Amino acid sequence: MNWNRTLAAPRRIVGDFDCSGEDIERDWVERKGCWSSVTRVLLTYEQVRAYGLPATEGKSGDPRWPAFARRYGFDPRRPVQWEVEALEPAELQRLVLAAVDPYIDRTVLAQQIAREEEQRCALA
Repeated sequence: MNWNRTLAAPRRIVGDFDCSGEDIERDWVERKGCWSSVTRVLLTYEQVRAYGLPATEGKSGDPRWPAFARRYGFDPRRPVQWEVEALEPAELQRLVLAAVDPYIDRTVLAQQIAREEEQRCALA
């Protein structure tokens, strides 16, 4: 495996669209110190709107809610959130695969698939 390429690849995050989920990127970089940044792949405000996903009641009392509400124009008195699981499973899979596809080493993947097939044959 090419570890240099792996370590240089941007870090991708999949999570719910809410004030806590959005804070994961900042918190992870700050607490872990191993990455300089992460990029949210799912679930984003744009995806929530594009897919018309239903909102659910958010976590009342979360101190991050007021800033989140202001940033996106939500009612600060009514916390809401969107779950990544609200996406259709096939679409969720498509979006995740599209996000990681540029970072897949096709040679390594082909070798691994061949190795697994050899193991299946040996077990049969």
